[in-house]
Parts: sequence; C-alpha cells; structure tokens
Amino acid sequence: MAEKNELMEKIVSLCKRRGFVFPGSEIYGGMANSWDYGPLGVELKNNIKQEWWKRFIQQRDDMVGIDAALIMNTKVWQASGHLANFSDPLVECKKCHNRFRFDQIPGIEASKNQSGGFQFKISAGAKCPICGVDAQINFSEPSSFNLMFKTFIGPSEEKSNLAYFRPETAQAMFVDFKNVLDTSRKQLPFGIGQIGKAFRNEITPGNFIFRTREFEQMEIEYFIRPPQKDEEWNNVFEMWRSEMKTWITDVLGIKWEHIHELEVPKEELAHYSKRTIDFEYHFPFGVSELYGLAYRTDFDLKNHMEASKQDICYTDPQTGEKILPHCIEPTWGVDRSVLAVLCEAFDDSNPENVVLRLPAKLAPYKVAVFPLLKNKEQLVGKAREIYNNLKKHFTVAWDDRGNVGKRYYSQDEIGTPFCITVDFDTVEKDNCVTVRDRDTKQQPRVKIEDLVKYLSEKINLYV
Repeated sequence: MAEKNELMEKIVSLCKRRGFVFPGSEIYGGMANSWDYGPLGVELKNNIKQEWWKRFIQQRDDMVGIDAALIMNTKVWQASGHLANFSDPLVECKKCHNRFRFDQIPGIEASKNQSGGFQFKISAGAKCPICGVDAQINFSEPSSFNLMFKTFIGPSEEKSNLAYFRPETAQAMFVDFKNVLDTSRKQLPFGIGQIGKAFRNEITPGNFIFRTREFEQMEIEYFIRPPQKDEEWNNVFEMWRSEMKTWITDVLGIKWEHIHELEVPKEELAHYSKRTIDFEYHFPFGVSELYGLAYRTDFDLKNHMEASKQDICYTDPQTGEKILPHCIEPTWGVDRSVLAVLCEAFDDSNPENVVLRLPAKLAPYKVAVFPLLKNKEQLVGKAREIYNNLKKHFTVAWDDRGNVGKRYYSQDEIGTPFCITVDFDTVEKDNCVTVRDRDTKQQPRVKIEDLVKYLSEKINLYV
C-alpha cells in the first residue's frame, strides 16, 4: 500500500509541477478538494471530451446531443426521487468531530430500513480513522445526508426561491425528451447525450480528482421500446457494455486487465435501476468505480410525465401507437477518465527519464519543435517556420531550452509523442528533420513537406 500511495504522490506532484492540475484557490490556502485544470490538463481533458463527442454523438446516426442548464426547476428533483433518495448515511466522531460516510470506515455497516432511515452495525475494533477512538463508544447514530447543493434564485434566501445544482446530467435528457423527439424526428431506438458539470456535496471527497464536489460527466440516455422480454433490453445493454469496453481500451489506452466489472447486487442498486454494471479501475489507491452502465427502465419518463401532467410519450410512426420508452444509461466520468489515463500512462521505470505514455490523440501536445541551437538564426528561423505551419494542424510545443536531450526528457514527462529537431543538415543539405518517437526512441529523417502527412498517420495509428 505504501508503494501505491507513493505512486499516487508522484502523479499528483507531476500534475502540479507540469501544469496538469493545480490545487484550487491555492494562494489563499486552498479549498478542501478543489482542483483547477492547468494549461496541459485542460488540453488532456478537452481531448477526452472531443473524442467522446465525436465517437458517440457525431459519428452515430442514432444519437443527438444537448447542453442543458446546471440549475433546474426543483420539481424535477422531486419527480426523479433525488430529494427523497439521494443521500448517504453520515456518522460523526464525538471526540474529533469529523464526519464520515459509513463505507469509509472498516467495520461499519449501514443499510436502509423500510422508513427510509439507516440500520447501523459497528463491529468490535472499529476505530475513527482520524483520532483512533473506539467507534462503538464514540460514534453518533447515523443520519441521512442529502448530497445535493442548495442555492437560491433571486435576491432573497426564502424557501420559495430554493433551487439545487444538478447532481447528475441525466434528468435534463428526460425532461427534454419530447422537445428532442419533436425537433430531431428520431425513431426508436435512439439516444440523447451530453457533457456537463454536476455537483454533489460529498461528505468525504478525496483521492485527488477522483471524488470531488464539482465534477464533469459524459452521459447518454438511450431510449428503446418497452421490452416484452428481458432479452430485448439486455441486448442493448450488452451493446453499450461492448462500446464502453472499446472506449476504455482503444481510446483511453487502458489495459483491460486493469479493469474490473462489478455486477451491482440487487440490494445495492439505485432506486431507478433494474441492473447496473460498474467498470472499476485499479487506481494506485485501490480498485474504484470509473464508469457505470444502468438499465433505468421507464422510471424517469414515467415519473416526469406523472409529475408534470405533460404527454411525453413516443408515437410510433407506423402504427400511431403511443408508448413510453425504456432507457439504458451509459455514464463516463470526465475527471476520473483524466485520472485513469494519467495513472495508466505514468512510467517511472527509469527514474531519470519519467515518461507519460499518453495515447497520441489525447496528448496535450502532439509534437514539439526544437532548433538544435537557439543562438543560430538559420536554425531558429527554419524551426519557427515549421512550428507555425504545424500549428495549423496540431497542438505544438516550442522548446529551445538547454540541450536536446533535456528537451526530450521534458517532453516525455508531459506525454508529447513526437519531437522534431531542426539541425544544420536541415538548412544546408536535405531539407529534412529528425522526428523522435517518444516510446520507440526511433529517429527517422522526414522531409519537411511530408511532416503533416507523416504525423497525421502516426497519431491516428498511435495508441
């Protein structure tokens, strides 16, 4: 465990040092579990989101996208069940006054009873993880802690103005279902997807950007006909299961042996789910959820139709029959994707040359351009010319600090897959440059006029 914690510390240190992720509000002492994406981090994060949008929205005929508001009518959360059910059991240590979710403490079990409260069991030997006192004696009775962030609409903080930041992106896709249906003319099966922020007032956030109070989701609600037998919805469920596996391995570059599929037990399913699979990743701090896939039946559309008194049924274009679709929901966490990609790519097997082996499509910079010497105008001028041309096609870094070897190490550490060096042969002999591959360390000479084609082919094939 110590080695794993040390690995996580190295990754967090690299993120801060090289501009991937910074502590939020740092000059004011920070803010608990608040993180800002720096210049390289925002590029990595945007690349993941762009690949997802292209793959699951733009390249599929059965998908459309939306971008919904962060704050919705409070009636949405009443109908969805979030106000009643979106809670965790909270316990407090009477000595140090720290609060915990029950599953953060070994030896404590909690389950909901019929009245919606929690049944609580503490094993002998369970202790407070902060001050170490006996949990059986010093812990309070559990209470229900709603995870939704409250706010107020308008100038006065009155109950009538109470609103909530959305705790998930899903509900907007159900609320907008009829509008999307009427304007897009999609026929079942089809899906609605969006990328956006969500907010949860987590009791115990932590593990860097893994669990935060403000996070981003890439989510799809895929609508199907009400199934006559389980096989019908299960086929769609398995289709999305396969799509998520391919995304993990082919786009994120994560080895499948580092993923664990957890079939969520029936008694632990969310209130809306008939079946859920969690895709868990072997993070340095332990195996934890990366993505989720759920069969939500018609729970959401039915509840919103009843609560709003609006007809949001789908009308079959052939038969005229009105039906209320069921829904399969694949969900991807953006921040957890970033963290998993960083963990998977981090390679310090050679401590003198740390390499971030990011898939080329996700790397913040696709290529770096160097003049061999920064005080030779003919080299600098030609390198700048190449740099400015490549910027039209790729994200490109310019680096003329120190010697070429140090520049290679610097670019390796931020995951740049290709480095171009302009030398005297470039300007005096062959009009070629050296292109160094981050992982193979091969350094072929490539003609300047062929660079865009060469790099494009490499990046598209490079995983």
